[in-house]
Amino acid sequence: MSVTLYGSQSTASLVVHWLLIELGIEHELRMLDFDKREQKAPEYLKLNPQGRVPTLVVDGQVLTESTAIAMHLADLHPQAGLAPEVGTPERAAYYRWMFFGAYTLMPAYRAWFYSNEVAGDENAESVKARACEAIEFAWQQVDGHLAASGPYLLGDSMSAVDFVFTMLMRWSRNMPKPTDTWPALLAHAGRMKALPSFREVYAREGLTDWT
Repeated sequence: MSVTLYGSQSTASLVVHWLLIELGIEHELRMLDFDKREQKAPEYLKLNPQGRVPTLVVDGQVLTESTAIAMHLADLHPQAGLAPEVGTPERAAYYRWMFFGAYTLMPAYRAWFYSNEVAGDENAESVKARACEAIEFAWQQVDGHLAASGPYLLGDSMSAVDFVFTMLMRWSRNMPKPTDTWPALLAHAGRMKALPSFREVYAREGLTDWT
C-alpha cells in the first residue's frame, strides 16, 4: 500500500500522522509551509481544492477531512481495535463523538483562530468571544461525559475518537481556559500522551509544547 500524507505542523493533520504511526502504516510525510502558502500552490490545489490539510493519498485515492480519514484508517486495521463493530451501540457512540468533534468543536475553533475570516475585521473580536464560549461549553460536556463514563470517550476501550479529541484538546492550550483546566479531560490527555506513538509524532513534527 502506498500512503502519502500532506500536512503542516500543529494543524488537523497531526491526528492522521499520529494514527499512521500508532497503526504501523508505512507512509511518506510531506509537510507544507503555511508561511510560504504552500497549501495554496497550484499543484497542491489539484489534490485538495480547499487548500487545507490533511490530505492523505492511499494507492492513488485522495482523502481529505481529518475525522473521516481517522475513521477510515481505523476501519482498515480492525486488529488494532480502534473502531467498534458496525451496527453496535458502541459504533453509534463512536459516530456521535466523532461528529461532535467535527460539527461542534472544529467549527468553533475555526471561528476562534480565524475570526476575521469568518466575519470581517470589524466583527472579529465579538466572533472570537462567542467562539470561546462555545468551545468551553462543549468541553464542559465532554469532561462530564468522561467523568461519568470514562476513562475513554467510549468507556473502557480506546478508539480513534480519543486520538481526534486529544488533538482538539491540544488546540486549546493557549486559550483563556485550556482543556487542562477540567480534571477528566486532563486525565484523558495524560493517558493519550503517554502512548509511544504520541511521543514519536511529536519528535517527527518537531513539537515541544503541551507535553
